[in-house]
Amino acid sequence: MKSFAAKAEEGVKGIDGKPSVGPVYRNLLSEKGFPPIDSEITTAWDIFSKSVEKFPDNNMLGWRRIVDEKVGPYMWKTYKEVYEEVLQIGSALRAVGAEPGCRVGIYGINCPQWIIAMEACAAHTLICVPLYDTLGSGAVDYIVEHAEIDFVFVQDTKIKGLLEPDCKCAKRLKAIVSFTNVSDELSHKASEIGVKTYSWIDFLHMGREKPEETNPPKALNICTIMYTSGTSGDPKGVVLTHQAVATFVVGMDIFMDQFEDKMTHDDVYLSFLPLAHILDRLNEEYFFRKGASVGYYHGDLNVLRDDIQELKPTYLAGVPRVFERIHEGIQKALQELNPRRRLIFNALYKHKLAWMNRGYSHSKASPMADFIAFRKIRDKLGGRIRLLVSGGAPLSPEIEEFLRVTCCCFVVQGYGLTETLGGTALGFPDEMCMLGTVGIPAVYNEIRLEEVAEMGYDPLGENPAGEICIRGQCMFSGYYKNPELTEEVIKDGWFHTGDIGEILPNGVLKIIDRKKNLIKLSQGEYVALEHLENIFGQNSVVQDIWVYGDSFKSMLVAVVVPNPETVNRWAKDLGFTKPFEELCSFPELKEHIISELKSTAEKNKLRKFEYIKAVAVETKPFDVERDLVTATLKNRRNNLLKYYQVQIDEMYRKLASKKI
Repeated sequence: MKSFAAKAEEGVKGIDGKPSVGPVYRNLLSEKGFPPIDSEITTAWDIFSKSVEKFPDNNMLGWRRIVDEKVGPYMWKTYKEVYEEVLQIGSALRAVGAEPGCRVGIYGINCPQWIIAMEACAAHTLICVPLYDTLGSGAVDYIVEHAEIDFVFVQDTKIKGLLEPDCKCAKRLKAIVSFTNVSDELSHKASEIGVKTYSWIDFLHMGREKPEETNPPKALNICTIMYTSGTSGDPKGVVLTHQAVATFVVGMDIFMDQFEDKMTHDDVYLSFLPLAHILDRLNEEYFFRKGASVGYYHGDLNVLRDDIQELKPTYLAGVPRVFERIHEGIQKALQELNPRRRLIFNALYKHKLAWMNRGYSHSKASPMADFIAFRKIRDKLGGRIRLLVSGGAPLSPEIEEFLRVTCCCFVVQGYGLTETLGGTALGFPDEMCMLGTVGIPAVYNEIRLEEVAEMGYDPLGENPAGEICIRGQCMFSGYYKNPELTEEVIKDGWFHTGDIGEILPNGVLKIIDRKKNLIKLSQGEYVALEHLENIFGQNSVVQDIWVYGDSFKSMLVAVVVPNPETVNRWAKDLGFTKPFEELCSFPELKEHIISELKSTAEKNKLRKFEYIKAVAVETKPFDVERDLVTATLKNRRNNLLKYYQVQIDEMYRKLASKKI
């Protein structure tokens, strides 16, 4: 069997109450130790400034201008043009009083101004603090106060919220710089509390009038404090140094360089995941390292396909729900084909998959199938796509396989956290044995598993599994102003992720569970809620699901957002002709969903106490606006419980009455 990871240390059996730990695994490129750090790239500023020198005329940042509610073509700034604006914005920051080490907030959707402000911070050893565009003023208020932010760059539509009376943080700000313009009304409102406001153009002009020499950071200076939303409590400020960011990017370069199909300065990345999160931030840093291009979506995820067709990206990264929707769209189109064409599609799919399973790359497995059937799917992704990366949560093996076969590009999963700079593990392109896994350790990190006895996970057992622990050179320095929490998660130099993983015989990591979402039912059985949501979410009737268990109850219940297309097909078969919202109130649909979930439970060999005994049907997907999911679309369990408390109580009341 081919091995993809190197075993650096053997596992150790736990004694005296200490948990057992599994072997330490490294990337094969680091088998004899981490590669030497590139002496020319030790900070985030080095990444950008060196690429300006090498690729001054390459397109760097692209955006679409909206005029009279019409979205235009992509416009571009070159590396040299961006650099000139960075110098001006940096000089203006110094002119308004920003000193090295000062915290500068950036609040808004992804756009060129976001990156220019970020690079201006790096140029003068200022600390960039992203503010959550998707979590509203409550989180922004907390982060501005907690990080002691003095200056903030803001999307024009967000300025009003910052100046509302319930957003108390505005009073501590010295200046607000708009991505575009500031209205006279908002300027006056800000001046009343002693805050100066600037339009982007005015700030650029100030920088030109008062130029300042750059004051680049040292490797161990703080690059950013990136707040993670988590699923409960206040956001945590993750401190990342310049050295950690630079090491990650260099490591990704080393990792990608081993493959025949390499990333180059001609590649184009479509950025739509929030820049306030680590996945998109580090993707863009890597693209800047290559002198490649980043184009931003125009702000509406519902019409992302329009941006894809216009930009024609070569690389897309997203969370599983993005790829689930792509999969659903393809499946919908297949259902609309006549039976003969659908039969041909399925035959070509099986033919290509068979050759891919024999070791052929996606491009050589069946050029005929690609030409006849799958190139149309590639065209829907812009026609030039080379790589799709899924992260943030596990992507189901069925969907990953489907995308690998039909999208005519590489499809891999990755794994990481803000604390580990996102890319802790990454799969290999065209290795079908990595299907459903997140790959192997990054070049500058090590991974091992630690025993979780209460869940029955043993890293030294027949199927090694346990809590994923990480150490290495791509790590955070700690949680800002929270040494207690830092000590809680870093033990003996290992960061404890809270995720449960399994190491396969070939050294590949698979995510199987989440430690923190473990509850004990009244009969004493432990249940992993997120694990069950991933399983039940594979059923075509489910669009969103939140599984709930109460330690004083013996049964699980769930709130389910059904898939409208599946429900409409079910209704048509039964002769119902009502709208989707009305169908969701039918008791017949509720029974159908419970039956489907039972079928999924049986198929996946779940234990009887893991079956869903009752459901509440919701018509609207869980969303950020109601604070029911995080910005990366993970369920916020405490908030979901508050929101659906009435339905939960009613389900348990009915279940209790059935038992009597």
